[in-house]
Amino acid sequence: MSEKMTIILFSGELDKALAAFTLATTAAASGMEVTIFFTFWGLNLLKKSNFAFSKTQLLMQKMLNFMNRGFPLSRLNMLGLGPWMMRKLMRKTGMASLEDMMKTARALKVRYIACTTSCGVMGLGREQLVDTVDDFTGAATYLAIARESKINLFI
Repeated sequence: MSEKMTIILFSGELDKALAAFTLATTAAASGMEVTIFFTFWGLNLLKKSNFAFSKTQLLMQKMLNFMNRGFPLSRLNMLGLGPWMMRKLMRKTGMASLEDMMKTARALKVRYIACTTSCGVMGLGREQLVDTVDDFTGAATYLAIARESKINLFI
């Protein structure tokens, strides 16, 4: 049985997502079973589009989805200039983009779980999220996986 690692991805900020996926892909490439539990703002990484609206969403849920588009930096966002600079530096230095890291993670069989409670609060259903989500479950399922894991991270 291989060792396991879990990550709770609570943030939708670019730098934190990069850290989560760097650790996830490194662990998976090292033979670990990796699960990422996407909750609240971390669900932004799983949206099919920046404007993930549905007819059943409440007005406040639509407003939240509108305000939570794009991936700002946690520091030095500078009205969007920071993420642009970060992506440009990543390309110049040969670092993989977040999108490429996410594809690599899937190729390495990193498991994606969308938190059902957070999806409910934010008005997100399966149809608004990418098809690569493995499961839609709650905290109890995450905790069962985390209990068996050697490494558990909150990002």
